[in-house]
Amino acid sequence: MAKLEAVPAQDILSWAAATYGDALGIATSFQKEGMVILDMASRLLSPIQVFTVDTGRLPEETYQMVETVKEHYGIAVELLFPEPADVERMVTRHGPNLFYRSLEARRLCCEIRKVRPLERKLRQLRAWATGLRREQAETRAEVAKAERVDGRIKISPLADWTAAHVDQYLAENRVPVHPLYARGYSSIGCAPCTRALEPGESGRAGRWWWEEDSPKECGIHFRPDGQVIQLRPGA
Repeated sequence: MAKLEAVPAQDILSWAAATYGDALGIATSFQKEGMVILDMASRLLSPIQVFTVDTGRLPEETYQMVETVKEHYGIAVELLFPEPADVERMVTRHGPNLFYRSLEARRLCCEIRKVRPLERKLRQLRAWATGLRREQAETRAEVAKAERVDGRIKISPLADWTAAHVDQYLAENRVPVHPLYARGYSSIGCAPCTRALEPGESGRAGRWWWEEDSPKECGIHFRPDGQVIQLRPGA
């Protein structure tokens, strides 16, 4: 996988498409990076397998993006849902907004609503692409463009891109952009856990803003200690 570090993003996706075919999936939450990858992949793959996790707490604008992608690219995005019984047990025991109460409660909510649905989907694939960039956060500084995790290949074609590179691609290729960026958001997740940046803030400061001195990660890509997430048996 190390040889792919010097390969441009489009070429990595082209290699992945040729190597894995319909066993390759594109994961996106319709943030800028995910839309760049989706746009690139749409020029290489036919059909293209795109999926997103619907936690049940997404902002309305994210659902608008599902429709926008279908209209703009002709791609029907697969929505992954948490197990209803898991959500019911969690909410009954801890309340609907447990994530504000403690870091442990927030991570439980992310685990139930985001991590487990994605894990179930990944078991069907041989490779998947994400929009991770090293510049996004300290926890992502060592992201590889391609790595083997649990027997499948995780691809981050934009790992070495800057935010300026992302914006340039979006503009030059007229890629649809999530409406919340125009309202001051720089990272977009669940509605209760994401807000626009305040003056002087940058990066992922709008995610779980009430937490202090904790990694701004949900558990999909990294554990709190910064280690790469491995799929768990039976998850």
